[in-house]
Amino acid sequence: MSWSKNNSPSIEWPVDKDKNPVPPAFLSHIHGGPLDIELYLNLLGAYGIPHIIEYPKHGLLDKVILGSSSSGIEIYVPSTMLEDAQNVIDAQILTEDFEEDDEN
Repeated sequence: MSWSKNNSPSIEWPVDKDKNPVPPAFLSHIHGGPLDIELYLNLLGAYGIPHIIEYPKHGLLDKVILGSSSSGIEIYVPSTMLEDAQNVIDAQILTEDFEEDDEN
């Protein structure tokens, strides 16, 4: 496992009451192109959720040779933030246009 390059230095992995890092919990397997993967990672980062990525199978070799993993990535987040991360990833995007009322 490795820290995502998208983690902001200001986002730190949480620790428990004994100052030990909170264990990671599996969030999702993202299979898609580099833009799909970056979208998910940046979305988590925007909400201050640190994440660790893992390249399953031969994905890291693909990443080095091809620039992206053909087998996708697995995302892990702190177990204490798993529910928040799931809500961020599963959120519905509103595509409606909102018009301002001009009642002057």
